Amino acid sequence: MSIQDVKVPDIGDFKDVPIIEILVKPGDTVKAEDALITLESDKATMDVPSPASGKVVEVVVNIGDKVSEGTLVLKLEAGGAAAAAEPAAAPAAVSQAAASPPAAIPNKAGPGDANDAQPVKGRALPPPMDFGDAYASPSVRRLARELEIDLKRVPGTGEKGRITVEDVKRAVAGKAAAAPAAAGGFGIPEIPPQDFSKFGPIEEKPLSRLKKLSGPHLHRAWLNIPHVTHTDEADITELEDYRKGLDKQAKDKGYRVTLLAFLLKASVACLKEFPEFNASLNPAKDALIYKKYYHIGVAVDTPDGLVVPVIKDVNAKGIIELSKELGDVSAKMRDGKITPADISGGTFSISSLGGIGGTSFTPVVNAPEVAILGVVRSSLKPQWNGTEFVPRLMLPLCVSYDHRVIDGALAARFTRRLAEFLGDVRQLVL
Repeated sequence: MSIQDVKVPDIGDFKDVPIIEILVKPGDTVKAEDALITLESDKATMDVPSPASGKVVEVVVNIGDKVSEGTLVLKLEAGGAAAAAEPAAAPAAVSQAAASPPAAIPNKAGPGDANDAQPVKGRALPPPMDFGDAYASPSVRRLARELEIDLKRVPGTGEKGRITVEDVKRAVAGKAAAAPAAAGGFGIPEIPPQDFSKFGPIEEKPLSRLKKLSGPHLHRAWLNIPHVTHTDEADITELEDYRKGLDKQAKDKGYRVTLLAFLLKASVACLKEFPEFNASLNPAKDALIYKKYYHIGVAVDTPDGLVVPVIKDVNAKGIIELSKELGDVSAKMRDGKITPADISGGTFSISSLGGIGGTSFTPVVNAPEVAILGVVRSSLKPQWNGTEFVPRLMLPLCVSYDHRVIDGALAARFTRRLAEFLGDVRQLVL
């Protein structure tokens, strides 16, 4: 038996790489290619494998030490001369962006003299989670650290009891079921907290009551719905001229006529032609519930947060009646008199940022609805009329939809038809 110095082999251009895990201890028996320590640079996680089979005599490094090629890691009592002569394998690098663990590819060892190698004693980084003797690859260990799963408590189902990616995923699911609040409620790890005061002055203010209520709803909708947004433009030149005329008369009567009233009417006209947009998935997600009523939510930005009052039975109301109701709703919001009944029962929603600006955006579908219309500021653009370019007032339309219910072709037809309704005001006032 001979004592062999095990050093860090050729790791490319990496230098002073921190040790994040030590996978063996004195007295352990290892085989050639078994992982001894794990290194983690800012680009990759790497295992340093054993160059031969044998027994670990002494580990001369610690978690947090920084090592480079040639640094002494441990002393190994090799199992025989042939084993001792085996070349050291280069560590298998696992890209941090990899979704699944790639196969480790051993390379030839780099040069190095045992007498020149000295362990580096720097401890700039705090030690990460200690997985002890857990039998898992670097990629699985990294995934477990990111998901805050203790591998010492995860039973391995791989060969010889190795912990696999699927084992970690099952542990995440069990953790989410046992303590949903600790994992964000969706099996997704929380963003680690930071002490921002270390970097400069800060001020903490509580969220408004509305944001506390709407935030989890939006988060849930974004996580559960596969969002896609389709965009188009509507020529509202004639509509805007007509609206201005109505608004001039309305001012004297104490209300205003805005574009939103026309958007409500155009949306209902489209929903009638494309009923999938006025539907919801049933709880089993195997059928659609088609609604025979048209209640349109209007997302409104208030100083306290987002409010989505629902305008009921839009199909039975004209532009003037809708304009007056929108004014009443605005007054109720200002006075804080919105009730639960005022914000429930919607079948489709509209989010208008036209008064602020922008060219396009992705509105979040207001679940259990399956689609939402977003509009931004209209602008004058040159349009070809067949003989010449003329200035036309164009309104960007952004329709987000649940891709489980609505496909891209249907969304494109819906948005184009919506643009046609807005482009011919006569269809909206019949």
